[in-house]
Amino acid sequence: MNKPKEKKRKAVVLLSGGLDSMLAAAILLRQNIDVIGLHLYTGLCITEHKRRTGQHDAKGRVPQNPAFKVADDLGIPLEILDISSTYLDIITKPKYGTGSGVNPCKDCRIHMFQYAEQFRQEIGADFIVTGEVIGQRPMSQVKRNLNFIHQKAGLEEIILMPLSAKLLPPTLPERNGWVNREQLYDIVGRSRKEQLRLAKEFGIQDYEQPAGGCCFLTDENYARKFKDLFQFDPDRRLDLEDVILLGVGRHFRMSERAKVVVGRYQEENAVIERHAGSRPILRAAEVMVPWPLLLVFPMFKKNN
Repeated sequence: MNKPKEKKRKAVVLLSGGLDSMLAAAILLRQNIDVIGLHLYTGLCITEHKRRTGQHDAKGRVPQNPAFKVADDLGIPLEILDISSTYLDIITKPKYGTGSGVNPCKDCRIHMFQYAEQFRQEIGADFIVTGEVIGQRPMSQVKRNLNFIHQKAGLEEIILMPLSAKLLPPTLPERNGWVNREQLYDIVGRSRKEQLRLAKEFGIQDYEQPAGGCCFLTDENYARKFKDLFQFDPDRRLDLEDVILLGVGRHFRMSERAKVVVGRYQEENAVIERHAGSRPILRAAEVMVPWPLLLVFPMFKKNN
């Protein structure tokens, strides 16, 4: 009598576009897991900001969301979910604190895992995979905080971290034999040496530099502008226009009611003009600079 063919297991991989999540997906593919990439769009990625403001990479290319290229290189399907509307509320008033900038990493990860779980159930996947590495980021990737995040999301049994799995208790996919734990890794800390070695082993040559992270909220300059905005308007409901405008130009606090943002170059001026909304725009009549237009606009309190 023929033995019934074992069901091929399916995993949702949170694909940021960085090397770590790319390696996590490659490790699962090597174990014959059906891998589906999921990229969660928050509107706060530095790569997206560079694209908006017309910046180019070292090869003169306009930056694009790297998750598309990663999925294409790995030969896996990719789903993009725009979570920016709910994410903006999360970052305005986080429950579990912020990091060195205004990055609410715990709240962020819990929120993302909730979306990932919803997607997992919709497509009938068995578990969720991330490229997280123990000790790589101080707020969200130390063991204590990882456990806290996974428990708060209610997913501690089905979140697999292939790069650091051997340093953690076996998850459901490992205990059930869906994933071979011996083919997972025990990477820890902020060094990239082991990931770079694995990239070579897997034949991965083209990946984002630096290899991890692109959240604007960790940027010192962005955090300073963000805090200034809410210092004078603590009840403000953040919107995507705010997010974009906080990332461009030079900011000058004129009074409690007004902040002036000055574009530094032509592409920034174009961004300001596109996202000014109902805010007034002041155009300089004569400016002796290489670009033809300088835009200035105040950001008034929305509840006045």
